[in-house]
Formats: sequence, structure tokens, C-alpha cells
Amino acid sequence: MSSGTESGTEAASWPAACYRELSCFPAVTRAALGATAGGQTFLLYTECSRPDLSRRRLLRFSRHYSLQRTGSGGLAVSQAALSAEIRNQLLSQDSPTGQHRAVLSRCPRLGHELLEVWDSSGRSHSVDLTALGKHGEIYTEEPFACLAWSHSETWLLYVAEKSRPKPQPPCPWDVPGAARPAEEDKDEQDERFVYHEDWGEALSTRSMPVLCALDLEGSSLSVLEGVPEHLCPGQVRIGCREIPCGGQPGAVELSSAVIQALWSPDDHGVVFVGWWHEPFRLGLSACSNRRSGIFYLDLASGHCELLSSEYCAACSPRLSPDGQRLIYLEGDLGGPHRQCLRLCMINWQTRQAVTVLDVVHEPTEAFAGLYGEALPPWCWAADSRRVVLGTAQRSRKDLLLVDTETAVVTNLTAGSPEGCWELLTFQWDLLVATCSAPHHPPSLVVAVLPPAGRELPIHWVPVEDSPAVPGVTWKTLQVQPPQSRQSPTSHGTLAFEALLLSPPDSMVLHPLIVCPHGGPHAVFDARWRPSMAALCRLGFAVLLVNYRGSLGFGQASIHSLLSCVGEQDVADTQLAVEQALSSEPLDPHRLALLAGSHGAFIALHLLAHEPERYQACALRSPVSNLPALLGTSDIPDWRYTSLGLPYSFERVPCTEDMITMLLHSPIARAAQVQTPVLLCVGARDRRVSPTQALELYRLLRARGVPTRLLWYPDDGHALTGVEAEANVFENYARWFLQHLGQPQQDGTGQHRS
Repeated sequence: MSSGTESGTEAASWPAACYRELSCFPAVTRAALGATAGGQTFLLYTECSRPDLSRRRLLRFSRHYSLQRTGSGGLAVSQAALSAEIRNQLLSQDSPTGQHRAVLSRCPRLGHELLEVWDSSGRSHSVDLTALGKHGEIYTEEPFACLAWSHSETWLLYVAEKSRPKPQPPCPWDVPGAARPAEEDKDEQDERFVYHEDWGEALSTRSMPVLCALDLEGSSLSVLEGVPEHLCPGQVRIGCREIPCGGQPGAVELSSAVIQALWSPDDHGVVFVGWWHEPFRLGLSACSNRRSGIFYLDLASGHCELLSSEYCAACSPRLSPDGQRLIYLEGDLGGPHRQCLRLCMINWQTRQAVTVLDVVHEPTEAFAGLYGEALPPWCWAADSRRVVLGTAQRSRKDLLLVDTETAVVTNLTAGSPEGCWELLTFQWDLLVATCSAPHHPPSLVVAVLPPAGRELPIHWVPVEDSPAVPGVTWKTLQVQPPQSRQSPTSHGTLAFEALLLSPPDSMVLHPLIVCPHGGPHAVFDARWRPSMAALCRLGFAVLLVNYRGSLGFGQASIHSLLSCVGEQDVADTQLAVEQALSSEPLDPHRLALLAGSHGAFIALHLLAHEPERYQACALRSPVSNLPALLGTSDIPDWRYTSLGLPYSFERVPCTEDMITMLLHSPIARAAQVQTPVLLCVGARDRRVSPTQALELYRLLRARGVPTRLLWYPDDGHALTGVEAEANVFENYARWFLQHLGQPQQDGTGQHRS
């Protein structure tokens, strides 16, 4: 028999071991297809990643497969090569013919950024971009990341930070006897201290993007010039099949921002997304309501033409294979940061724009609307008529086929046991996707899209099939708010959903961990989440609540939350808890809360409303004091919009505004909190200042509430660093085990001694 010390050590290490086991399943982050002669055999290249906890980093590697069309319209799959680790690579992109691969990497010794081109003979080009000194760091994150080939395969485009004057040596007048510089020299040095706006959370080092073109034949690098100064272009995307051959691209100076672009069909111009950035920038991450438009820049005349509506938020232009149709997503300005979007299309010859799919206010069984922030890079069928995209449909994420001529929507994945589908690429009518569920890690699958009108059923062929994880079951709960719980501004009795994950043993009353999501306009879709599966393996049930205001349930549901935060979302979460307790084998005396950002805002309200109901609480990046966020968050507009107050760039908060915000803030009711609280915050959080958690921590400690604060100096709002994410899980799992007294279980649901 082991000693008590050994048993305690084993108990403490079990959450870490459980997380380590379940986080080892790789996620496919990118896929590319290449066709061989004859068009019957295809090469599939994928890039994958998973946490390498022992080295505290993300392990990235590639896999190669061969796809062979069969006579019955199916596919035969075989692995073409062993997996290979990807080191120091920032971006990569195959050329249109698949004969070349461009790789952007960072030299670990010098920190320089290198752009290399590889073919069957080895490395054909290598350029030290840092040494050229024409721009700053290259952008590698969305929505900026880009590495795009021209159709002639002689040009590469990417986005980088605009070059700034380098720091000067100490001022010469600080040296005894030195002469003071001329006024113009002094002014030039003063530029070093000028404040440069950035794009907020996750983009804090991105301020002034420029579009750069590398001529592989002439071995020259150009920073392009042109676009109106009030626009902010950035991410460039050049569709390989759509770009005609041509000469040197025209010049475009991208003064401060973000671009999504592609060449026009005749190569005479560039289609791009431009973001307005005056009078100042607001955070872009997870905010699809910023003013932007689809523009066409004629490279010969320099004329810039707006193709989309002037006052809207447009993004993701995608040109059809025949170059005749341009689709893009469009949403309303202001209001909720994420909302239901329109699918629009422009006839390239006539420039006439039409709405293919409009905003859905109340979902039907067949279609709940479009909610993604971007279309897949490759989404057109070979017929230049049909489009495939992935979007939330209530608590699922499905792949939808849209006929752009008839506006008919076909759900290609409805009813599948997997709850989340992601389209990776779609070329030559070959679909490459991943699918997962709360108990099933992501599997890589392929399919051939059938002819128009005969799309269903579609036959998915597994490429890499992950096994289901034992110890986890799940279901979707439908929740209908009663009329008595409607706020004055609610839209009817809009239903919502919650996902319940639990251990398989129905004879045990499991403790329940309640998770309202952040956002608040986001959604818990039924995907694989290692941390949630690990909690089930430890013996907990988990309730993921998609309260009214979540994506995937129609625009009316999203708008119902405006002016009702801290009320409707809190009541919905508690209603979902009550329904789960009444219908499932759950222990009503062992409840905990686990949430982040706006979800933590909801959790804190629940702790104040029912101080004895919950026995433990763990929060990440919590929102606790709304008025204090006005001067610290990258999205100050949300503080007004969420409470039904109008926002403008020049608005100065008045006393009434501050009172309204404070009355809706959990900090105003913190005196009622009795539940032990664990707080986890990233020191570099630009969305919700870490001072929110510090203020709460000090107040709870002063009142004698058991409180612990974890501070991650290198992480931002999401706390997604490999080390931070693992550490956060281990700490909140132990926090729940400590305060709920739950016996630990193994993967079969049996108690561990």
C-alpha cells in the first residue's frame, strides 16, 4: 500500500497527466492540393500542430498523402511520406502549378527573416529580407498574414510593418564640449518618441502595414505605393487559379493597416479590402463590425473604385475560377462586434452587386445564417457557381453549399455525429476538411463534390481518423426561456442551447462545472476541447451555455442581449443550470463556474446573486468593472453598445454613463461573493486590462474570501501560450477538486484509490 504522501502526489499529478494525454492529438492548421498529369491523382499536403509540453512550445509538422480518383466517383487515400517537423517556419505557400513552394522563416541565430523558394531540385532562391532593410517585421497573424504567388510564378507578395527611422545614438549635446544639432536634426530624432497606434489585442505590434512584392527573376524587392490615405490595407491573398499571367504589379502604399486582396481577372488591377482608420484605430481581433469596403485599384491610372456598399463592414473577397464572379461577406457597422453576415456577389463585367444570402433574423431548421469572420481561402466549385463554407448553425458548425444563382443552401454535414466541421481547402471539386466532437479529436477527411442538384449524400473518406476518447459523453440541451424571464427589450421567447459533457457512468451524481462563453457574441460549438474532455475524465460534468446573444441562433437573438448584459445572459445561464440539474444525473450541491472574459462577467454576477449556490469558481481575464475599461480596452465602443448607449469616436463619458456601467458591473456586488475564486490573467491583455482581476483580487481578499491570482507575464487575453494553457488547466482542475471534494476517476469512470 502506498503512503499518504505518495497518494497525495499521485492525486496532484493526475490533472496534469490527464491534460497531457488528451492534448497530444494534432490539429490540422493548413492543407494544399496539387494535381498530377491526367487529373486523376492528387497530392495532399497538410500542416499540423500540437503542444509539446515537455519543451513548452508548439510542435509543428507536415504530412503528405496521395489521393486517387476511383471509377465510382470516390477516392482512394494513401500516405505518401512520413511526418516531418517544421522548424522556424512562419508562412508557406505553394505556387499555382505546385512546382514551387515559398517559405518564410526566421533564422534562430540572427533573428533575420528569410524568404526561400524550393522546387524538385532543391532551394532555388534565398533572400534575407531583414538585411535589405526596406521594411520592418513581416506580418504572420490574421487578418494580415499573407504569402501569395503571381500566376506567372515570378512574383511573391507579403505584408510587413512599414520601416521607421532607426534609434539614434545619445544626443551629442550630452557630451561635454559637443555642439548642439540643427533644428531639423532635433526634429528627426524627436520622431523616435511619436506614439504609433496599433490594432489592439493580439495585434499590438502591428501598426502601419505595407504591401511588398519580391521579383524572383529580377531579384528586387519593392514596397508598393498608392491606395487612399484614409484606408488601411494589409492581408493580401492571390488566388492561384484566378491570377492571369502578367508583368510587374502596380504600386500601392498601404498606410497603416489591413488588406485582403487578389489580382483582377485581366491583371490590370488589384481587388482589396480597405479598413477606415480615422480618427483612431479600434481593436480588430474578433470584431467584424469595423468599417471596411471592397475596392478595385487600377494599376495603370491609379484610380481606386469602391465596389461594395460605402457604409458597411466587408471582407473576404474570393474570385470564381472563371474570373466572372466575386463573392464577399458583409455586415452592418457598429453594434455587436460579431453578428450575422450577408453573402454578397459582384458581377465582374458589369460591377453589379447583389445579395446572395441576407441576414437571418430568426433561424429555420434548414438555415440559421452566416457567422464566420472569413470565407475559406479556396471555396469555389469548379463550375464557378457553387460555394462551400463553414459556419455556426446553433451549437454545431456545419459545411454549407451555396448556389450563388438560386441562393439555395444545402447543409453537407447536417445530422453527422461530429459537431464541428472545418473546411481547409476546396480545389478541383475536392473537399478537404476536419471534423470533431466533444468526445472525438479532429479527423482529416476528403470528399468529391457531386454534380449540382445531386450533392447529397456526400461520401467522406477518412485520411487520418482519430479514435473516440473513452470517458466522455455529450448531448445538446434545448432551453426555452419562460415569458416571465424576458427582459423588456427581449425579442419574444428566443430559444437557446447548452452542450452537456459528462462521464459515462449514469449511476453517479456528477459535480457540474458551468461555462458561459465569452464574447459575448461567440458560441460553444460541439468541437473537440482537450481541457473539457479532461475535466470529464476527472469525474466532472461540464455545461457549455450558449445563452441568448450567441452566434448561430439568428440576428434577433444577438440583438436581444444589447442593453441586457448582466441580466439576460445571467438569467439564461442559471436557467440552463436548473434544467440540466432537473433532467440529468448531476449533484446539485457540487456546482462550480469556469469562464473567461464576458463569461467571467456572467459568472461573477451569478456568485453575487446566489452566494451559496456555487462551491468554486475559476475565471480567466475577467470583466468586472465596466467603466474602468473605457480607458484601458482596445474596444471602448463595446462598453456603450452592450448597455444600449450610443457610441461615437468623439464621445466623452458623462456621469449617467458611468453610473449605468457601474450598476451593471459585478464589482458593484462583490460584497455578496462568498465562493472561493481562482483568477488567471495575462499581463499583456489589451482587451480586458489585468487590473480588472487585480482590483477584484484585492477586494475579495480583504473580505476574507479564499482567492488566488495567477499572473502570466508573456500572455494576452486568450491565455493560449502552450505553457500558460496547460498551467491554467492544472490549477483550475486542482481548485475544483479541492473545493468540490470530487473523487478522481480514470478514463472508464471508475474511482481511483
